[in-house]
Amino acid sequence: METAAVSTTGEGRDEARMPLLSSSSPITSTPSAPIDDEIRPWQPPEAQAQAQPTTVSAASPPPAKSPRLVSLDVFRGLTVAIMILVDDAGGAFASINHAPWFGVTLADYVMPSFLFIIGVSIALVFKKISNKSSATKKVIIRTVKLFVLGLIIQGGFFHGHNNLTYGVDIDRIRLFGVLQRIAIGYFIAAISEIWLVRNVPVDSAKSFVRKYYIQWTVAAVITMLYIGLLLGLYVPDWEFQVQSKNTELQTNSTILVQCGVRGSMDPPCNAVGLVDRIVLGQNHLYMHPVYRRTKECSVNSPDYGPLPSGAPTWCLAPFDPEGLLSTLMSAVTCFVGLYFGHIIIYCKGHPERMLLWSVSSLVLVILAFAVQVLGMPFSKPLYTVSYMFLTAGVSGFALASIYFMVDIIKFGAPLVIFQWMGMNALIVFILAASEVFPIFLQGFYWGSPSYNLVSLTEALLQKICNSKRWGTLAFVMLEVLFWGLAAGVLHIKGIYYKL
Repeated sequence: METAAVSTTGEGRDEARMPLLSSSSPITSTPSAPIDDEIRPWQPPEAQAQAQPTTVSAASPPPAKSPRLVSLDVFRGLTVAIMILVDDAGGAFASINHAPWFGVTLADYVMPSFLFIIGVSIALVFKKISNKSSATKKVIIRTVKLFVLGLIIQGGFFHGHNNLTYGVDIDRIRLFGVLQRIAIGYFIAAISEIWLVRNVPVDSAKSFVRKYYIQWTVAAVITMLYIGLLLGLYVPDWEFQVQSKNTELQTNSTILVQCGVRGSMDPPCNAVGLVDRIVLGQNHLYMHPVYRRTKECSVNSPDYGPLPSGAPTWCLAPFDPEGLLSTLMSAVTCFVGLYFGHIIIYCKGHPERMLLWSVSSLVLVILAFAVQVLGMPFSKPLYTVSYMFLTAGVSGFALASIYFMVDIIKFGAPLVIFQWMGMNALIVFILAASEVFPIFLQGFYWGSPSYNLVSLTEALLQKICNSKRWGTLAFVMLEVLFWGLAAGVLHIKGIYYKL
């Protein structure tokens, strides 16, 4: 784990910060927060006419800007905060850590939330496009930047918490990860918004469908393709190499996984893993998959632990939870976000938005359980259709709830720390969620690498709480508070990290 603000200067005056992305400049410092890239609620033509006089003299002050749609920033920042929480405290509290294979926990809602917010933001960014070719070029450039950033951060160059070494063997670099998935989802959704939206004025539900039905068709085709490959591909027996550091299995270096099945969704023999092994190669997959926390593979399940006696041979096999086929399916979550963003653009007021968002979210959740009953369980590593429906629906409810609190009844003060984090989500993700800053701090220690500011602070809180688990949770909450305040300082100074 971001995941995953985007601005398209010249492609529309109303622009939006996307999760983990911003505008084309690297770092900007201005006296106040940017104005041109703010997302503004829809206003009736009458209100717009009143707010924008036809003539302005040189001595007159500029017209007042429409209020920012703060709920997107809060939702984005809250998602980043939850990512930090589940990544750093998930080991102490298995209930919030990723589900070992089937099922959904708090951690499993983080990635879909990022993708959902990306879709909402894209709809607002590209609602007015003056030059489709120029917009496409900018989308491609940002996609490449984000993908490369993901390779650097999550490809294996940094060796993680409590490890002062760095470097990666190019023959074994991990090709896909959280940022790479966000990049691909952003690219597919943005290109569809640029090229597949019909030039139809929207004045009714029918015209709304006519404008966006091609997009919805693309999302349906992706879903059908995923289902066809997941259930239709034949998965033969396959082999993998056991690394020398894995001494739990007393066997040869080459392990055979017996499959010979079609339509399996279990860890060793699914089509998602097959596609990644063929296209990406085993050496470029994630080497510590979550299924090592299943009962079959860990005596401490649902946490990591030693292999139980008689563990299946596939427990040490590589599998990437952000692989090709699952990433393709995850892009559909961005299309759901597009739909919610289009509601912001064309609905006239708060009640209409709240009603459509709530009904749409409920339909998605119902579809999720219906697909599960039909035999496709919730699985984040596979990004199953049921999982996509469920997490997209929950994201819709979350957006509606935050929108009601922040943008309707103006009860945003208690959530301001998440707003700040959301306005600088990329820098917080890089430094905190990807552990770049903690790894940097651990490089300065007293006598022994274990005596560093990060480890000593966590140990102190564990001693104060008289509990390792609760002390870890207190440390993570302090970490979230620190990054929220740091983002607040950047906001006050008008500094925003933009890609």
